[in-house]
Amino acid sequence: MLPSPPDQAVLDQQRRQTGDRIRRARALRGLTQEALAERAGLDRKTISGLENGTAGATHDQLARVAHGLGLPMWRLFWDE
Repeated sequence: MLPSPPDQAVLDQQRRQTGDRIRRARALRGLTQEALAERAGLDRKTISGLENGTAGATHDQLARVAHGLGLPMWRLFWDE
């Protein structure tokens, strides 16, 4: 039997946690949202939405952000 899908509150929390990881990694590198957006080939509003957890992200967007941060993509989802 498969587990039931997560409810919206769980998804919202996961988006916020991923956004927090992106924000921390960006700050540790001394990057502005604009600088990360340029490195990732995205616009600043997209970076802001991802960091705030208000925008759902595509796989491609997350891959671009990870590349812009110089991180493997899994680091956006897991705290060590």
